[in-house]
Amino acid sequence: MANTLKSSGSNRQHLTKYSEWKLVNNMNKLWTVTLQTYWHQVKSWSFLLLILGPFLIIGCSALGGAIGAGSDSDSQIAVISSNEQVRQNFIKNNDKYVDSRIKTAESAKKAVKKEKIDGYLVFETQKKQIKAVYHGASPIDDELKPKVKSYLQVLQSQLNLQQAQLAPRQIKALQQQPKYREVLQKNHQGDKLVKMVSLIIVIMVVYMVLMSYSSITAQEIASEKGTKIMEIIFSSTTAAKYFLGKILGIFGVIITQLVIYIVGGWATYRWALHAKITAFFMHNNQVVINKILGNLLNVNLIFLILGVIIYTILAAFSGALVAKPEDSSKAAQGTTMLSLIAFFLSFALITNPEQILPQVLSYVPFFSSFMMPIRIINGHVGNMEVILSLVILIVSIVGLTVYISKIYQGVILQTEDTSFWKRLKRGLAYSKA
Repeated sequence: MANTLKSSGSNRQHLTKYSEWKLVNNMNKLWTVTLQTYWHQVKSWSFLLLILGPFLIIGCSALGGAIGAGSDSDSQIAVISSNEQVRQNFIKNNDKYVDSRIKTAESAKKAVKKEKIDGYLVFETQKKQIKAVYHGASPIDDELKPKVKSYLQVLQSQLNLQQAQLAPRQIKALQQQPKYREVLQKNHQGDKLVKMVSLIIVIMVVYMVLMSYSSITAQEIASEKGTKIMEIIFSSTTAAKYFLGKILGIFGVIITQLVIYIVGGWATYRWALHAKITAFFMHNNQVVINKILGNLLNVNLIFLILGVIIYTILAAFSGALVAKPEDSSKAAQGTTMLSLIAFFLSFALITNPEQILPQVLSYVPFFSSFMMPIRIINGHVGNMEVILSLVILIVSIVGLTVYISKIYQGVILQTEDTSFWKRLKRGLAYSKA
């Protein structure tokens, strides 16, 4: 009896160890598929171009601005005046426009003739009046002209005070300056601009990212159709684990791209605050820019990620349904059409987020990633509604993944060149077998 109990306990111990080994082995296969899919996508040229694209656009824009700024700085004039103080004061405030090395009219004429400068400006006083005469082949720079007129006004005011011989108290009274301030209402026009720009960016980013990964996923899955390697893979692991590994690998690629964009975007933002060609614009519009970034880096980012995931799962299923690898370019057509419908609907309803249609669609998977951010940015939705929409989206993602993983083997191993609906029907029937 004791030996029987001992033997039974030993068998249970062996079964437990075998179960643990099998679980570890299956997990290892799952992560092997995940890492293989992740690495295959990350090392591709398409991923590199996808990552570098936005930064190249920003870099080219900045380079164009720098070249433009450089060409503007090359366009200079000379300033001539018998009063050196008048000349120096103007140069001090407008040094980027002036070649300070040229001090006489004769040398200025030679420089214009040799095209070293565009022209020269002569300050002089005639009959108690300040005059400035510009000599050049083309009109004076549009940015510099108002500065010249403003400087002339200051000089003339100073000369008028000297001629008037006023008492100090009278001079002080004349120098009194007006005050200007702005009192803005809470819901001013700037808030509308912030909302509209935020909405357009969110919709465009969601659409572009999910379109990219829908195409990538569909082609990744479709390329495996008709290959003997799939039968070998399914003999060593389940189709469900293989499909889940594929989805997790692509999810890792999505997260990698978003992390690179967030880190790179933050670095670009910090650079733009201090770069000479962008600092003025950034500081003047920093409040608006910060509000737009706040609308992007909140719960809307979660909707973006989940939206890309559910479209990626659908694209994987579409890729598995094609008849042969040559049809991989057609694999994402169904997913593309659905995303286009959601994209155009979101733009059509962007200014009317409280209509019944956008309210309903903000809870419908495949549409909520577009519609709910519109309602969030407009401030017409509560926390419970946002949470409910997220829960529905997450449950849909899990349910769709589980269901497709069950029928994945019956779909991916079909190689007959039959109609799409026959392949779909046969794949759906596989789950009942």
